[in-house]
Amino acid sequence: MRTVIVDCAVYRDGHRNERPMDLSDALGEARAAGGFVWIGLHRPTEEEFGLVTREFGLHPLAVEDALKAHQRPKLEVYDDSLFMVLKPVVYELESDAVSSGEVMVFLGDAFVVTVRHGEGSSLTGVRHRLEQEPELLRKGPTVVLYAIADATVDHYLEVAAELQTDLEELEAEVFSPGGGGSRHTASRIYTFKRQILEFRRATGPLAPPLGRLSGTGQSGSSVPFVHEESRPFFRDVNDHLTRVNESVEGLDRLVSDVLSAHLAQTGVRQNDDMRKISAWAAMAAVPTMLAGIYGMNFDHMPELHWLWSYPVVIGAMAVLEVLLYRTFKRRGWL
Repeated sequence: MRTVIVDCAVYRDGHRNERPMDLSDALGEARAAGGFVWIGLHRPTEEEFGLVTREFGLHPLAVEDALKAHQRPKLEVYDDSLFMVLKPVVYELESDAVSSGEVMVFLGDAFVVTVRHGEGSSLTGVRHRLEQEPELLRKGPTVVLYAIADATVDHYLEVAAELQTDLEELEAEVFSPGGGGSRHTASRIYTFKRQILEFRRATGPLAPPLGRLSGTGQSGSSVPFVHEESRPFFRDVNDHLTRVNESVEGLDRLVSDVLSAHLAQTGVRQNDDMRKISAWAAMAAVPTMLAGIYGMNFDHMPELHWLWSYPVVIGAMAVLEVLLYRTFKRRGWL
């Protein structure tokens, strides 16, 4: 169990106390002191999570979601706790790819339990920043939920900026002279569109939960275990998320336009190639026709025994070829 618990601490009056040796006593100590306990877990198994479930009275449906992962961002309210799922997103510079993890947050009157899945969803930095601000920690478990949501959404903004840079590079490649003709361009555009889709799966479904927490949702009612004073903080996070979602929608539209432009360029390029092929085929057809007529070996053909027949036919071929070449050149076919 020690390997699964990333960190565990009781916070009293905004300050961290020693890590409790027994989870059974941690919650009682926190409630008695007017504080709360925060336990961070990383990919626990059902057996490992069982102790936490029993001690904190977590709802079995929420526990099942936390163990299986692969959940959409959501907010669920149970009798004794609040359950929220967030999907942190990581931009991998080496591969220019977007990957997502998952953070499940159980929030009660005097406890916070976080369950992480994936390598890019560490909460160590969030915990350290909060511990540097005792005034915030004094407000209780709600602050932890706000800090996790704020850190997650702020990182969304960074990922959106990276994707915007990648899209500009892709646009430059597509619209550069000859650049859009690469056979790998369409594959890159499609891969980029999949990255945006992965990003949207994390940001889009998070809007309704943050709307409920900020009091701007359809119901507008308060959420249990979340203090009314925290609503302005969640509204700020929700505003940032709105910016992210608008950015994602803009990226999706632009990459679709880039793909359409690339396909149009490919079609125009193919038409140009076909016109060139047709022009050269037409130029080759003229001497072939003349040579075919005079190669039929009939005895009675006009000018067959004329002394100047051969040079006249060759000259006619040359003149016709020049006329065709100039005509096609003037029309842009060659």
